[in-house]
Amino acid sequence: MELVNEKAEAYARNFSTPHEALLQRIIDETNANHAHASMLSSDTQGKLLEFISCMLKPSKILEVGTFTGFSALCLAKGLVQDGMLHTLEWRAQDAATAQQYFDASPYGKQIHLHPGDAQEIIPTLRETWDLVFIDADKVNYIQYYELTLQRLSPSGWIIADNVLFHGQVLEDEIKGKNAKAIHAFNEHIKKDNRVEQVMLTVRDGLTIIKKIG
Repeated sequence: MELVNEKAEAYARNFSTPHEALLQRIIDETNANHAHASMLSSDTQGKLLEFISCMLKPSKILEVGTFTGFSALCLAKGLVQDGMLHTLEWRAQDAATAQQYFDASPYGKQIHLHPGDAQEIIPTLRETWDLVFIDADKVNYIQYYELTLQRLSPSGWIIADNVLFHGQVLEDEIKGKNAKAIHAFNEHIKKDNRVEQVMLTVRDGLTIIKKIG
């Protein structure tokens, strides 16, 4: 199902500030070389993540799902001077690719890449998160959310990607394990009285979540 009109997406991109050379290189090389390039955040989504991070000025960011490093570098732009971004990636090849881009960026020393299983790694990170971005395997979204919510600062925010999952959650009968998992995640957030949230129809859907109190 087409969620975003291609002409509208191109129009929005044309009237948005373009990314710097390194970020555009990640976009171009990922699209040219990666078999799953569709997993990459779009140009405008990356700019939105950058703007949100710059508005929040976080000290500690956690990203669950690095892919090739584009979204991490967008988020890193908002870090305070001594801030740190921790990013987790299951696929060894993607982690290695992302690390090369991080090393070539001005934020290399502020980004800590953790290869491996996020469910095992997150509990070992004893940080208090100001901003969390969840964009990993869909069947574990609820687990990632619960693991990070307990370490979220009182003024912290969580952003979850792919909450429309290619439009499959809009079907009368939701099929497929990923679509079902995302729908279960969306229901979980809706019923959680610890938070407030807004779902945005940006690309494949973003939900922005904040703690209450």
